[in-house]
Amino acid sequence: MTKPPRATTRQPKPEPQRALRARSVSELLPDVGAASFRKFGFIQHSIVSRWGEIVGERYARVSIPESIKFPQGKREQGVLSLIVSGAFAPTMQHVAPEIMDRVNRFFGYPAVAKIAIRHGQVKAPAKAAPPPSLKPLSEAMGESLRGIVDPELKAVLEALAAGVAASDEKPKIGRID
Repeated sequence: MTKPPRATTRQPKPEPQRALRARSVSELLPDVGAASFRKFGFIQHSIVSRWGEIVGERYARVSIPESIKFPQGKREQGVLSLIVSGAFAPTMQHVAPEIMDRVNRFFGYPAVAKIAIRHGQVKAPAKAAPPPSLKPLSEAMGESLRGIVDPELKAVLEALAAGVAASDEKPKIGRID
């Protein structure tokens, strides 16, 4: 007895991404620190870099997130570990529900269900040095930036434009060897 030939419906394999293709900087940057952040419990590194925005400057001066540990196989209902400066631990324990709410709002889902507080030294975030004296923007440049709503983006673009305007050299375009 012979078996009839089996009908196969083979799907074409998806084409693998080329390793040597040109990639934008925004595509590369999240990968730079992703492995280290993942090792220490941070799936999203933005909680570290934007801690002041999430909890407010008052609490950011005395605390810093250390890690988020999730239950096995889940990405929600985790434990956020904070390092808090000595005398501020009772205050942070008191406002823990508010911090959990802010962190969960930041993520957009119930990522944190509990906060663990550990005493430690919290270093103040480094303040950005003011740019060297720059020439004021021309009226035309100021007009072109007027439509930008995001204040942070507008400030960065103004600083960039002022830096380019202050430079006496022509921009060099070429290969970096």
